[in-house]
Amino acid sequence: MSAPSVKGDKVNPREEVSFRTTDGLRLAGWLYRPERTQPGPAIVLTHGTGCVKEMGLAPYAEFFCAAGYTCLVYDHRNLGASEGEPRAELDPWQQVSDMRDALTFLSMQDGVDPQKLGLWGTSYAGGHVIVAAAMDRRVRCVVAVVPTLSGYRSSTIGMSQEQIDTLVASFADDRMARMRGEPPRRQKPTPPGSETGDWLHAFGAGTLYRGDLTLRSKELRMSYEPVDFIGRIAPTPFLMVAVTHDERCPREEQLSGFERAQEPKRMVMLEGGHYSVYDKILTESAQAAVDWYRAHLPA
Repeated sequence: MSAPSVKGDKVNPREEVSFRTTDGLRLAGWLYRPERTQPGPAIVLTHGTGCVKEMGLAPYAEFFCAAGYTCLVYDHRNLGASEGEPRAELDPWQQVSDMRDALTFLSMQDGVDPQKLGLWGTSYAGGHVIVAAAMDRRVRCVVAVVPTLSGYRSSTIGMSQEQIDTLVASFADDRMARMRGEPPRRQKPTPPGSETGDWLHAFGAGTLYRGDLTLRSKELRMSYEPVDFIGRIAPTPFLMVAVTHDERCPREEQLSGFERAQEPKRMVMLEGGHYSVYDKILTESAQAAVDWYRAHLPA
């Protein structure tokens, strides 16, 4: 990617950092600090389902940092360089809690004004930032990119009722197996050949991305509905970045969910697919976010 097309302060090299969650786990991250003479705004950035920070988040953090924002990017618990067991188990409510711990850590850093904190999340974490912003008034500006608004719908796209019933039955079997002391059952990695599979294999290569998830991760996702929180974000300014051909998080769902949000709000619709925001339309997506932050969380 070329250098960020924004005018801002000089960007320092990123720092390897870690912070402790409220239950004691160490989460690994990168901290980006712009050069400035007084405390300013800061943004927490988080990734989608099973992804690690190396999979396309650095260009966003660099873009925002070049615009004058301190940025924290981190791996969710149980993933990447962060601690936590079982590996690759995703609990959305735990991830939201960890996101709020990330806000606390970021608010304590030199050069950060704790009254100027923002959130940016993509895909699964696009839903998390909606929930966190609705629950935590330290968040003064939020950007959700191709967000998950219904965990149930995004988990069952293209499935028949019979397939859904079989999946739900497998959740009970997994619980029985865990009760017997067996290891968690896992979903197989997504192979190349689909939009999701091709992107995961391209962006996950050479990283700590492992590909599979525990079956319980899907069970937890299917009971997670960020759209129920979207009407509670206000008065925090809310930007949704959506795409015209989203096969992972349905566009229609994003449009109807956005209608439930209160002002101040804005939707930016970009031409592309779900994963285009990490490469083909990254600059447009990042610029839309910067414009929103500058309007509501000025550097």
